[in-house]
Amino acid sequence: MDSALTVASVLFIALSWAPLLPSSHWLVRVWEFPRLQIAVVIALLLAGYVFKATYYTPLTGFTIAIVAGLIVSLIYQVIWIIPYTPLYKREVKRVGVENATKTLSVLSSNVYMPNNDFRKLIEHVRNKQPDFLVTLESNEKWQKGISEIESQYPYRKYCPLENLYGMHLYSRIPLKEVMLRFLIEDDVPSMKVKINRHGQDVTLYFLHPKPPSPTENTYAKPRDVELTLVGHEIAKTKGPIIVAGDLNDVAWSPTTRKFKKISGLLDPREGRGFFNTFHAKYPLVKWPLDHVFHSKHFALVNIEKLESVGSDHYPLYTELALIENDA
Repeated sequence: MDSALTVASVLFIALSWAPLLPSSHWLVRVWEFPRLQIAVVIALLLAGYVFKATYYTPLTGFTIAIVAGLIVSLIYQVIWIIPYTPLYKREVKRVGVENATKTLSVLSSNVYMPNNDFRKLIEHVRNKQPDFLVTLESNEKWQKGISEIESQYPYRKYCPLENLYGMHLYSRIPLKEVMLRFLIEDDVPSMKVKINRHGQDVTLYFLHPKPPSPTENTYAKPRDVELTLVGHEIAKTKGPIIVAGDLNDVAWSPTTRKFKKISGLLDPREGRGFFNTFHAKYPLVKWPLDHVFHSKHFALVNIEKLESVGSDHYPLYTELALIENDA
């Protein structure tokens, strides 16, 4: 038992600090994702040492060093994830529905291309009636499968692909400009859209970069570069801005924090919750991969993780209210 406890402790201490290594390889960067799970395991390991010291043998010098390492690692993990708990100050103020007269709503859903459960997404669209629906991993099958909503969304831009990176945009609002872009990788699209809403020009970005993983990109660099590039572009853009999509990155990662800092955008989840949209089918694998960020011109009306549509991601619905004009 002592050996197992020691080995597990050393392992989870190492995993806690692994993302600090100067590498973007997926084996390093993947440990940015399960910080909550790692924190829980470390807390259990510490409880094991307390139990051991209380009922069996006092802690030795080596064991005390291990316990100290676990405590520091636990604090380190908590620092990363605490902004997405009610213990943290909310970054975005909330306004009631009754006071939100100038609203914009976005429903973002990574549908998982092999999935055929079109009805569940259609029902979400009917219930929420978002101004924008963006589907990710959507191909021609999905385009046909949800085609009945086209009458409600006369303004559309399609990029059906069979590589898990297709993207479809449905809008109730006329699109002044819509740009389909391949910023970093030739098979990974994104969209930049401009609209006029309530007398104001609004810019929206819809993103879905590849994750660092053994089946996608070996290194995180393409994702990191895309988010940094878009962040710099946003920093030079005036007026209300919304960014939505599956960033294949967790809200607390250094890359996403850098994106927020560069762009100056706000995260409505801070102080409210994780809104874990992945994985929809594995209870122990939960983290926030689908995001909405926005400029200071908005307040939050509602943000909601919706029920499963048969995908490995839950849809994310966000309603924002315009509260100020561009300075």
